[in-house]
Amino acid sequence: MFSRFRNVIYNAVGGIDAPPNQGNTKVFEERQEPKFLYSRPHFLGLNTSEEIKASADHRMRPIIVPRDSNVLPWNTGYAECVNAGKSVWNEDQAVNMVQLLSRIKESPSTSNPSEKEQSRVFNIPYVYFGIFDGHAGVGAALSAANQLHHIIHEKLVDILDELLPDATFTSNNITRDSLIIGALETAFAEMDQLIEGDREKYLAPGGCTALVLLMLLGKLYVANAGDSRGVCCMSSSNLVIPLSNDFTPESERTRIRQLAAHQPHLMGNEFTAREFTKRHTRQDLGKRVLYRDPFMQGWSFRTLTLDDLKMPVVSGEGKRSRVMGTIGVTRGFGDHDLKAMNTKILLKPFLSCHPEVIIVNLEEYDMTVDDVVILGTDGLWDVTSNQQAYDVVNNSFKQFTIEKHRYMSAAQALVAHARGKMTNECAWKQSDQKAATIDDISVFVIPILPYHMEHLTWIETFKPSTSDR
Repeated sequence: MFSRFRNVIYNAVGGIDAPPNQGNTKVFEERQEPKFLYSRPHFLGLNTSEEIKASADHRMRPIIVPRDSNVLPWNTGYAECVNAGKSVWNEDQAVNMVQLLSRIKESPSTSNPSEKEQSRVFNIPYVYFGIFDGHAGVGAALSAANQLHHIIHEKLVDILDELLPDATFTSNNITRDSLIIGALETAFAEMDQLIEGDREKYLAPGGCTALVLLMLLGKLYVANAGDSRGVCCMSSSNLVIPLSNDFTPESERTRIRQLAAHQPHLMGNEFTAREFTKRHTRQDLGKRVLYRDPFMQGWSFRTLTLDDLKMPVVSGEGKRSRVMGTIGVTRGFGDHDLKAMNTKILLKPFLSCHPEVIIVNLEEYDMTVDDVVILGTDGLWDVTSNQQAYDVVNNSFKQFTIEKHRYMSAAQALVAHARGKMTNECAWKQSDQKAATIDDISVFVIPILPYHMEHLTWIETFKPSTSDR
């Protein structure tokens, strides 16, 4: 069975070798079938293995867009590009869903049969976008792309009564926003637990970051666990609004070091939670050196001991920062079996699936057709600032004024900017000759005015009729 699965994958990606097994051989052999076969996002319309093979050409790195510009709501743009040989497959995944939360709401007095006719069906529409950047395999990203939206929907159904316009709250501290944030947070936790449980039954290696956009009740809810990024570009107001923060070992240095200090057994006697101004050697033993513990704001002196020569639990800076010298992201799904390099120490206790949720109320802005949300994996943001993304999109809009294609063209322009071009030196360079990304790139460019207009129309359906008064 595994051979058949392997052949399917080989055909899909052009015969590139499968990643090596890093786990226990016996367990690996028992988990012979994946839960979800490798695929690209359904809205791309890649229906054959030959088409998937062409999209995964690591040498040419073609920019892939949906064949049908109407397949995504409001002609939303999407484009993707495979890495330059960094990993076997394009490990990014993306998904879009247009959904309804439905409830039959009866009139207060239903004992009279004639009054039951006043019951109304309430439908709350919402739109879901998700981007998942996989690492060390495609399993976690595929699982999240296929399942997370179902879990989120269930959590929203649980709070549906509180989302209705006439809902009342017993506590001043409980708001619709807090309930929706809670739904997203618990959905992320359940998704990670599902991946953890599945690893005993399915071949699903690796982990993934997760970036989700909910367009619900006239607001944007952006939940982020990882280093993918969302940005709201309000051209009408000349605003670039960050919708997420990158979670990396560097940005979460304090959280990770404090966890290590509270539970030193998690470091397996191989790492230190202390921070020093530089890496010391045995020649420095017995010297007074500057250091700080995880809970210190300032610096102090201590006499260097042998324990202080252990590798820091967080090392490096910027994109080179790593947890236990192994992984460069600190939030996301999966990685339950990932161990620190050359050790038996599990990294998962330091990796969180908890998302940060940022909310934008669209009613606070005057919008035009040029106002969009950009969702992109770190392949875009490694070489593109928020302002540069804003500029690339606006320049694209000036060239493509036909609304049907302008958002797709903008997504293509962003991917082309980050991917760059192959030079004579066989290196990918941007137009300014700076190094381009060699990572997978996936980008949504989502217009927000059409959603806002649909929301205003939906509000009209909740105005009470004469029979309701």
